[in-house]
Parts: sequence; C-alpha cells; structure tokens
Amino acid sequence: MLLVTFGAGSVMTDAITGGALGSVGIAATFAIVVTALVTALGHVSGAHLNPAVTIAFWSMRRFPAREVPPYVLAQCAGATGGALLLRAALGRVAQVGATVPHVPVATAFGVELVFSFALFLVIAAVATDARTPPALAPFAVGGTVGLCALQGALTGASMNPARSLGPAVASGTFTAHWLYWVAPIAGMLAAARLFDWLRDTRAHPTSPRGAALGVEGPID
Repeated sequence: MLLVTFGAGSVMTDAITGGALGSVGIAATFAIVVTALVTALGHVSGAHLNPAVTIAFWSMRRFPAREVPPYVLAQCAGATGGALLLRAALGRVAQVGATVPHVPVATAFGVELVFSFALFLVIAAVATDARTPPALAPFAVGGTVGLCALQGALTGASMNPARSLGPAVASGTFTAHWLYWVAPIAGMLAAARLFDWLRDTRAHPTSPRGAALGVEGPID
C-alpha cells in the first residue's frame, strides 16, 4: 500500500505540479520508499512487496509454497488499497500512476523482463549469501529499483505485478496489463535460475532450502 501511495503518488504529483518532480524525482521516490520499507519490514515479513519476488523465491525452494497465496493476496490488496486512496484524494490524475507502455508492446515486454531480471539478481545476491554485509539489502534493492525507474518513461518501470494492478483497478486502465504480470515473473524466474547456477552453494553459507526468505535473508 505504501509503495503505491508514495510511488504512484509521485507520478500524480508530478502531473499536478506540471513536472516539478521530473523523472529523477519520481525514480528517487520509488528508491526511497522501497529502501524504507525493506529496512522497516525486512525482519518482520521479508518485505517482498512484489508477487514476482515471492514466486521467484519459491522457485528457488527458498520460500514455502503454502505462504505464496497469502503473500500475493496481501501484495495485491495493499497495492489496490493504496491506489484507491490516491484516486479518492487526487482523482484520476495521470491514470492514478498506472503503468502503460509508451513503446511497442514487444519492446515494453523486453524492458520489463530485463529490469525484473536485474532486480531479482540483486535481491537473490543480498538475501541468500551470508557474506553480504548486514543492512546492505535495503540500499541495494532500493537503489536498483530507482535505477530502473529512471527509465520509467518507456513502460513505467513496474517490475511488480501488484504495483501495476492497483492503479489499473483504480483508474480502469488495463492497457497491455498482461505484460506487467508475465514479464516480471519470467524475468525474476530467469534471474533465480542464473543465480543458483552461478553460486557454489557447497562452498559458502546459505539459507536452508524451503525456509521463509525475504530480501534481507531468512525471516525469523
């Protein structure tokens, strides 16, 4: 909910103020809110914030299957609630921050696929390797989100099905909505496979398979 309230809200604020934030300001907003939420909630719930992240961890056998549906439901409900709050407060400005492609759909799919791949590669690295310095995860993940968001003019730089779903529901804008589910999930699944292949789990400490894992490591 907070990711969409602040992130999509920054898109709406930029439209209302005639571009006062700009693309850099919007990207910084997404980076800051993700960093803050991972810092605040990483030790509580893992701070997934993203159905594609949850599914990718499950595919690595690092998140229990029984926890996937409630996590995805919570992510989608929170994002929709945040978007409806924005709609009630500001109206349908900028389509409530909905993500729509501004390039051909095939290109948009590739952009979201690559961004999502990069994001989960970073998440997997900071979450599964005990050699990662403590407290690095929020900045690594938030920074990657912000980096991709700088290219938001192409597709909205969603990388997150829930983040796209909420504003789509609130604004009724479902243009090429399917790609904001398929591309992030496919990209993160691919990154999960690559990271498992690159990393020698026999040589370095790792979280146990099947354990609940968040973006900062095992969930207590």
